[in-house]
Amino acid sequence: MSEHRHAVVTVAGQNFEQAILPHLEAAYRLARWHTRNPHDADDVVQEASLRALRYFGTFAGGNARAWFLRIVRNACIDWRGRRGRAAIDPFDEQEHSSELPARDPETSLLDADVALSITRAMRQLPNRLRQVLILRELEGLSYRELADVINVPPGTVMSRLSRARQAFRAAMDVQG
Repeated sequence: MSEHRHAVVTVAGQNFEQAILPHLEAAYRLARWHTRNPHDADDVVQEASLRALRYFGTFAGGNARAWFLRIVRNACIDWRGRRGRAAIDPFDEQEHSSELPARDPETSLLDADVALSITRAMRQLPNRLRQVLILRELEGLSYRELADVINVPPGTVMSRLSRARQAFRAAMDVQG
């Protein structure tokens, strides 16, 4: 009887499962915003996970979340390039909301209206601005993590985030 052993690559005392798997939900949310389709988001995250596994040996330690989300971001860019500008399903905020249902129909209608306005405003932003808002406001990445994910200096992150917030407010004003 032969024993099968799997080589486990460890970096800075962490193996792939410890470093990357806790960030799969954040990866899916980022991919979902990029693809606007749950099936495509699954595909992108699977591709990004395979890339991360393949190149985990090159991970120099540090912030695994930022490293993995950068791979997801790049996989999203590749996916978009393969898909071109084909029509995509609209983002359904209710499908991706973890909030409990509203208590009454009026509140439900108002919540849906606000969610739709936010989604429309986000769609109006260029990808580079939308992506920093998603990573900062929805995923809670720090400026340093953002800089690592999108591969720009921290000063650029701060100015891009400021422009993104201004553009978002302007888009919301047009909605309202």
